[in-house]
Amino acid sequence: MKTLGLNEQQTAENETHPGFIAALDQSGGSTPGALRLYGIKESAWSNEDEMFAIVHQMRARLITSPSFTGERILAAILFENTMDRDIEKRPTADYLWNVKRVVPFFGKWTRALQQRRTGSS
Repeated sequence: MKTLGLNEQQTAENETHPGFIAALDQSGGSTPGALRLYGIKESAWSNEDEMFAIVHQMRARLITSPSFTGERILAAILFENTMDRDIEKRPTADYLWNVKRVVPFFGKWTRALQQRRTGSS
């Protein structure tokens, strides 16, 4: 039996397992609205760093839920800021794959859209 590498395992999981993809990739522009829907008022943070810390707490709560597993969820699309943070003392992508068996995807198109909007590279 051939041993699959990590990317091959993740690809095989997505090709053969039923489920859906969780979009957890809100950027700075949509984050205040997502937090508002979650019941958190804009007065709860005073700058973007605090806002992203709060949204990460929201995402971590969702991801650590017993219902959030590879049995139901194939993959999670993540915003760059989420990839730079930990869940239960593990890097987010590592936690998703090695604990939850959910394939992590970095939403690169979020950065591309942001750059296109601002004209930066």
